[in-house]
Amino acid sequence: MTSRFLMIAASALRALLLVLGITVLIFVLVRVVPGDVVDLLGIEGGLTEEAKQQMRQELGLDRSQAEQLLIWLGRVAQGELGLSIRFQRPVADLIVRALPTTLTLAFWSFVIGLTLAIGVAVAAVIWPRSPLPALVNAINVWSIAMPTFCAGILAILVFVLWLDWMPLLGNMVLPCVIIGIDVAGQIVKPLHEDLKETATAQFVRTAHAKGLGRAAIVWRHILPNSLSVVIALSGLVLTGLVGGTITMEVLFGLPGIGKLALDSVLGRDYPTIQAVAVLLAASVVAINAVTGIVARLLDPKLRT
Repeated sequence: MTSRFLMIAASALRALLLVLGITVLIFVLVRVVPGDVVDLLGIEGGLTEEAKQQMRQELGLDRSQAEQLLIWLGRVAQGELGLSIRFQRPVADLIVRALPTTLTLAFWSFVIGLTLAIGVAVAAVIWPRSPLPALVNAINVWSIAMPTFCAGILAILVFVLWLDWMPLLGNMVLPCVIIGIDVAGQIVKPLHEDLKETATAQFVRTAHAKGLGRAAIVWRHILPNSLSVVIALSGLVLTGLVGGTITMEVLFGLPGIGKLALDSVLGRDYPTIQAVAVLLAASVVAINAVTGIVARLLDPKLRT
């Protein structure tokens, strides 16, 4: 029990240090870009140098980067994300408003991708002499060769501009399908290979000898033994969804975390950028931790 507790504590400490490291890196990188929010406001509103200096003092931008970082971390530790410089609203409110869109996009994209990957991989094992194994390879190659950003632009050209089937702004269908196919491509090939390997096991031959049909054997016996592969790949896919949803939100004008992050970067809104970075980093670390735990629970070999 003690060793297990120490292992969990060590994992939690590593995760916390990783989030902290990413936060510090983002904090430094956003300040490498020339100009700050005061310079942008000066260009838009014609502020004098004296007014700019006064505004920097009010915002704390006249302090050193180390001081700004320590002050900000202290506020975050107290649960305060600060006030958005660009939108003049609490950063927490902006994130709460944008989060449902991102979660909805990520959820349905993952559901579509997982359903497509499992369905095609299982069907390709049940009917190995059909075109389905080639479809497995085609989906896998698509996810490797076609970036989601390019697929999004292509979908806009075809379905929005040429066919005029749906609007551009606020469109949730195309982003979910595009990311879903990309998710399926990352899962379907390794799952198909694992299913084929499991199909040669002794218990599968025993099931055949008992007279069970091929479809029943695949669904009841082979697929459950490959779930650890699905879980492991799902962790990688979910972390990749962070970048994919940001791209789609920008392309289709969805008011999610990605759009909020882009607007904050363009406006040099440091408090919002840093809060979004912490949220995304914590999400990635949490997803990896949860999928690791689930994989260990499902796979006895990983538990040992």
